[in-house]
Amino acid sequence: MKTKFLIGGAVIVIALAYMIYAGVTQSAVYFVTPSELRAAPVTGKAYRVGGMVEKDSLKWDARTLDLRFTLSDGRASIPVRHHGTAPDLFGEGRGAVVEGTWTSAGDFKASQILAKHSEEYKAPHDPDRAGYKELMKTLQGSK
Repeated sequence: MKTKFLIGGAVIVIALAYMIYAGVTQSAVYFVTPSELRAAPVTGKAYRVGGMVEKDSLKWDARTLDLRFTLSDGRASIPVRHHGTAPDLFGEGRGAVVEGTWTSAGDFKASQILAKHSEEYKAPHDPDRAGYKELMKTLQGSK
């Protein structure tokens, strides 16, 4: 009787350990950098690419929902095309992860854009800080 409980307990522990392991490995988000993609791009292959949106690279056409920007890791850059709207936190000088495929034209066709954000929240409560002034402009609807 005691042996049955030990075997049953061991089976439960093993099953629980496997479920935890499978959950952690499936929820981990892996991505390649623009440098890694540029080193060996495969046309049509699905990738997840992470980097920073370069300044002055963001082009948005609201009529066609065409979004274009350049993603960089500081060593290499890739042009990205996306059809649709971008997430709220997306912008120039910010981190982003894009999912999609490398095209034969030499650019990345994104099917999804994930905006990366800082894990440290700082409320813009100091009136002398630029972030506070920008927030107030946005809330008041002024430009």
